[in-house]
Amino acid sequence: MAGNKIGIRQLVEFVLRAGDLSSSSNSQNTALEGARIHRKLQKTGGENYEKEVYVKRTVSMAGEDYVIDGRADGVIQTNDSLVIEEIKTSDPDFEDLSENTLTLYWSQVKVYGAILTHDLDMPEVTLRLTYYQRTTDKITQNEHVYKREDLQDFFDGLIEEYRSWLVMRSDWRKKRNESIKQLAFPFDEYRNGQRDLAVAVYKTVALKKRLFVEAPTGTGKTISTLFPAVKAMGEGLSDRLFYLTAKQSTRSVAEKGIQLMVDKGLQIKSITLTAKDKIIFPEEVDVAPEDNPYMIGYYDRLKDGIRDVFEHENQITRPTIEKYAKKHTLDPFEFSLDISTFMDVIICDYNYLFDPIVYLQRFFSQPDDSNFFLVDEAHNLVSRSRDMYTAEVDDREIDNLLKAAKNASQNEDVQGISNQLKKVQTVFDQVKLPLVEQHKTKAVTTEELDSFRHGLEKFNSFVSDWLAKQEPTPFTSQILDFYFTLLRYVKISAFYDESYRVIVTLNDDESVSVKELCLDPSPYLDMSLKMGRGVVFFSATLSPMDYFKETLGCETTGLSLQLTSPFLEQRQNILITQYVNTTYNQRDKSVQSIVTSIFEMVNAKKGNYLIFCPSYKYMTQIENAFLDQYQQFNVIEQSNQMDETARKEFLDAFAKNYPHSLIGFSVLGGIFSEGIDLVGDYLIGVAIVSVGLPGLSDERNLLRDYFNDKNGKGFEYAYQLPGMNHVLQAAGRLIRSNEDAGNVLLMDNRFGSRRYTNLFPRHWQHYQRVYSVDQLGKNISNFWQRLSETKN
Repeated sequence: MAGNKIGIRQLVEFVLRAGDLSSSSNSQNTALEGARIHRKLQKTGGENYEKEVYVKRTVSMAGEDYVIDGRADGVIQTNDSLVIEEIKTSDPDFEDLSENTLTLYWSQVKVYGAILTHDLDMPEVTLRLTYYQRTTDKITQNEHVYKREDLQDFFDGLIEEYRSWLVMRSDWRKKRNESIKQLAFPFDEYRNGQRDLAVAVYKTVALKKRLFVEAPTGTGKTISTLFPAVKAMGEGLSDRLFYLTAKQSTRSVAEKGIQLMVDKGLQIKSITLTAKDKIIFPEEVDVAPEDNPYMIGYYDRLKDGIRDVFEHENQITRPTIEKYAKKHTLDPFEFSLDISTFMDVIICDYNYLFDPIVYLQRFFSQPDDSNFFLVDEAHNLVSRSRDMYTAEVDDREIDNLLKAAKNASQNEDVQGISNQLKKVQTVFDQVKLPLVEQHKTKAVTTEELDSFRHGLEKFNSFVSDWLAKQEPTPFTSQILDFYFTLLRYVKISAFYDESYRVIVTLNDDESVSVKELCLDPSPYLDMSLKMGRGVVFFSATLSPMDYFKETLGCETTGLSLQLTSPFLEQRQNILITQYVNTTYNQRDKSVQSIVTSIFEMVNAKKGNYLIFCPSYKYMTQIENAFLDQYQQFNVIEQSNQMDETARKEFLDAFAKNYPHSLIGFSVLGGIFSEGIDLVGDYLIGVAIVSVGLPGLSDERNLLRDYFNDKNGKGFEYAYQLPGMNHVLQAAGRLIRSNEDAGNVLLMDNRFGSRRYTNLFPRHWQHYQRVYSVDQLGKNISNFWQRLSETKN
């Protein structure tokens, strides 16, 4: 069973890691770059060199078998000799590695040695540590010869140290699985579609597949995916469930889903991961690791903290993490990651699986069939993943840093860092020069800027060494921020392929920006998904399914399930206003017909309404025209950059009772167009102005051209489908329960064309076209009359 299994690296690090938590101790490579370096070094291994050798040992404790496994980077075996190689790659010089880091490196290969000398019946083995310094390409190799008996003693000592943890995990899993077997669906009955969805999810886990589910709002997607995934866990099909989301609000929905099952007797350990900048203690901000009490001696206190949480808590949210982190003086973010290795369900942002810079190495450094993924609101992942594999740098900060250097202490080797800043400025100037000479402000190329990237690498290599010798000051903090910005660009360049474009921009302030733009990250998403046994992508809007399969890396591997709405179609009146034209050159002319159409909707029945517009400018224009003619209504508007308080005030207005209708003006694709619940009378109508096409831009045109070449669907992939997705999400705010009812006005005659009606979901097939404001008013009045008669 997956539960009685632990990786060799995890075992070694958990038992032997000691001392301080240091931000500089982490490797700076991406997984892809590390794999490339490994392959490069493995090719030099010689004729008998066998790479990625699977190594496992089954040990018995307290009547249970446990599999300890991993992959040795390289093994060379002859009749009378055995060599095992462990390859490590990172930025620091080998001589600068801490004693604890070297202990961990050597211990990992010693475990491989203990297992293989026994399995291959070899009396001794040569263990080789090969260290590749990424910033300089310097390779350091050290070898030690060990007797089989000594390695066996070492391995036995590790297992003995870990025994209580293995037994603790095993005992918990027995208790967990027993509760899962007794667990029933937490509601008295399934809604329409819920049983089909639950069965499909269970089969997806069992068969190691990838499933795309479009389930309209109100289906109950969260519980219908969590419940079968947990049931599969109880059958030993998986051991760890990742619930991945795009927003904090969706994480709370997942927590409630877990709690529903816990209330019905489920015993399961779950954790919600919070971003580092949000969970950090105030007293840690701007404090160097070597001065931070939550980092000094972190690993010496960690085990006590984990055991304390494990023994006393099951559902671990941010307040719980902070409570125990304070109690044991542990950095809360790192503590949450370390706790997560003992959890059954991990609720977290997309980044932790898909982002090449911040993914969870402890889980996703190699494939693991015990992991299963649920990806909520999966329509968001298309644009998010492009951002994850895109990087941009500019030279704006260099002047500020040079000025700061003049005021910095001479103890900081100011001359050296100033010289390096001038050199990296020269690198920027070299990419800027052709634009200046050709009187251009922008250039796009398919070729990677190798010399530019190499210049950034040189600067970062110097800074890495320089920072290690400095005392923390405001100036070194500024340098570090700039270093990380450049580092992201360098790391992303490891993924550069035919789907990338480099955009060099000469800005108005004479600065220059360089962007590596990823147009199609689907191969890298596919790589991430291979770190688990399968995935369910789900959303209310995943049409057309082929588009999402292709852009999310599952073109040939994805299965599909499209569910109908669980609610009566007659309670949602979908109207296309054929008389409204919102193309850009017709917008001014369209304002009056939009305003009178909104009036017809909000005047037909007192209630709350949302009007979605394609931009703030157009929204303001429509709102002002409406207020000029109709002052009797209560009007609120979304403003740019609303904080949490302002957002709450906007939504709270829908719970108040006004003498006349409340109209909320907001932006399509913005914060109020998805992820909000205004149930029942809180919302009885939605109007959507335009088909939601994103604004024309050079980057979207590059996306269009790329997909035109790839599949002939450039306009659809770059403009039409992202826009339609925003439309469907906004319209989805209306019907959230069986009691909800109302009108959806699609205010653009393009909605009536086959190009768009072909994209309508199943529960929109009863749409109607209206050709005048008068016809609209009569239709809406008749809709409310029919509903009233149905009630009676």
